[in-house]
Amino acid sequence: MTYDDLIPVIRRLALEAGDKIMEIYNSDDFDVKVKSDDSPVTEADEAADALISAGLRAAFPDVLLVTEEQAASHSTKGDTFLIVDPLDGTKEFIHRRGDFTVNIALVENGTPTRGVVYAPAKGRMFFTLADGQSVEETGSLDKDAMGAVQPISVSKANNDALLVVASKSHRDQATDDYINKYSVKDSKSAGSSLKFCLVATGEADIYPRVGRTMEWDTAAGHAVLAGAGGKVVRFDDHTPLQYGKDGYANPFFIAYAPDVELKEA
Repeated sequence: MTYDDLIPVIRRLALEAGDKIMEIYNSDDFDVKVKSDDSPVTEADEAADALISAGLRAAFPDVLLVTEEQAASHSTKGDTFLIVDPLDGTKEFIHRRGDFTVNIALVENGTPTRGVVYAPAKGRMFFTLADGQSVEETGSLDKDAMGAVQPISVSKANNDALLVVASKSHRDQATDDYINKYSVKDSKSAGSSLKFCLVATGEADIYPRVGRTMEWDTAAGHAVLAGAGGKVVRFDDHTPLQYGKDGYANPFFIAYAPDVELKEA
């Protein structure tokens, strides 16, 4: 599998999954179940997962696949793997707030190197090109042909007037306490992995996450941010966030533009 092979496939699968998700999103009603960890799952999560998983397994049968909706994959291990969250921001989906995304990423030796984040309700599509540069596609989002793309890059952050983005569904006092250590010009809330993309495009300077996430929640956004010049580090010691951990659970983390002067936890 080369990056040139990978990118068109994950881009197309994200768009196809987005269509399936929006079909359910725009219906009169959809089923919502509760998983063992008390998180919600909808028929859109499951339909998108089935579509993406089938496509990835057909295209790259020799590459390990880890996906949120297939519990058996959570006990697998490998240095190189594809990791999928077919619908990140399920709560945003259920409440019909458009901040949900399709996420597909490649992890190599503990680092997300390529990925795609597609927000179908917002019509925004971010991904890494084969050379690693991150772009936002501004064209018609044709599944079979990449349209016009705009290279994206993190901000030149002003530490006296930072732009902060934080979780919409998981904002808490610990998050606010940490944000208050900075000189903040503006703070916004967003759902799902879109927060990584807002830092990647320079629409925000820093996204601190003081709360539970899994690697499939973050890998694609992490790859897009890295390809735009950004970084993702652990909240506690500011070392790079690594992937392939036991159970694919993340520690707290900070995603940011490198000019941000990070504060201690």
